[in-house]
Amino acid sequence: MSRAFLVVMDSVGIGGALDAAAFGDEGSDTLGHIAAECAAGRANEGRNGPLRLPNLDALGLGRAAELATGTYPPGFSSTPTGPYAAANEVSNGKDTPSGHWELAGMPVPFDWHYFPDTQPAFPQDKIAEMIARAGLPGILGDCHASGTKIIEELGEEHVKTGKPIVYTSADSVVQIAAHEQAFGLGKLYALCEIAAELFHPMMVGRVIARPFLGADAASFKRTPNRHDYAITPPEKTLCNRVVDAGGRALAIGKIGDIFAMSGISEVFKGKDDMALFDHLLTLADTAQDGDLVFANFVEFDSEYGHRRDVPGYARALETFDARIPALLKKMRKDDLLIITADHGNDPTWHGTEHTRERVPVLVHGAGLEPGPLGQVGFVQVGETLAAHLGLAQGKHGRSFL
Repeated sequence: MSRAFLVVMDSVGIGGALDAAAFGDEGSDTLGHIAAECAAGRANEGRNGPLRLPNLDALGLGRAAELATGTYPPGFSSTPTGPYAAANEVSNGKDTPSGHWELAGMPVPFDWHYFPDTQPAFPQDKIAEMIARAGLPGILGDCHASGTKIIEELGEEHVKTGKPIVYTSADSVVQIAAHEQAFGLGKLYALCEIAAELFHPMMVGRVIARPFLGADAASFKRTPNRHDYAITPPEKTLCNRVVDAGGRALAIGKIGDIFAMSGISEVFKGKDDMALFDHLLTLADTAQDGDLVFANFVEFDSEYGHRRDVPGYARALETFDARIPALLKKMRKDDLLIITADHGNDPTWHGTEHTRERVPVLVHGAGLEPGPLGQVGFVQVGETLAAHLGLAQGKHGRSFL
């Protein structure tokens, strides 16, 4: 028995999804378009020149992108040292729960509920009940919006009136923003619990608490105290199966939230992705045989993808890449590490939403022959880790090794 590590670079898609057109995303390519912008000299804020990801490239990132789109991204040149693949999703969504649940061996067995891009966006009977149960003076927003923009636009009114800002997006989500001090973090969490009780039966995937601080519109900034209230997966995922077998599912970042703590043994959070990487390195030292370390690095998505910030996204990728050697050095000879993503969020794309893309699957483990694994399914990622841990294969797929 050994250990398994699943690292999700949130939103680092590689284009080429077969059904991208059905989601309005045909031609989107998060990694490819970032690399192209860097190579053209249009992403030189805080960095310079072509996108440089030598460590992820050595694991097969560039070649995985080529499997997805037929195009090798500019700036990539390594011969992969291990197996690599491009993964396709079958769940009918391009959101965080869909991607993570499927990576953990369980495609979403139902259609999520999405709110219309109207104002109001939410069912008014649900909003009225939420207001009454929480004792609110009302709400602000009730629309589709960018989280940072709506806080800038409505934050001052929120502080004056005590009305929380409630909004949604193209994902199946209710987001509630409130000032940590003026409104109160505990009060925000309690409100989100009420909202989850009201909206989860509609098959709304998540209610997200979005706390922020600051004195005015110019200084409002979201804090790390975000909390996701997700629907519990309706079947056992890889996390549950690991725990049932006597191991631990050790969750880094928002993994615990995504799985509504089902099958999660312990959670490790931090103020930013680099703090989360510190946890990953620590767990690479301390995780025991039979354990699954499951990490999500969210800032590619939350800080740069949704904000359509190409140079910021490139900087984040290069910073992440620089820490890969430290992780690989801590891998034991019988460990299995898979680095992947959950969807795309092309910062060159229109709008501010996720994009339907294939994702890279980069595999590191002693004794594995380098080279392409071809096209695989998201569920095969989880089943490959399950097989490595000696667990029986699930009903939705098989290991690709």
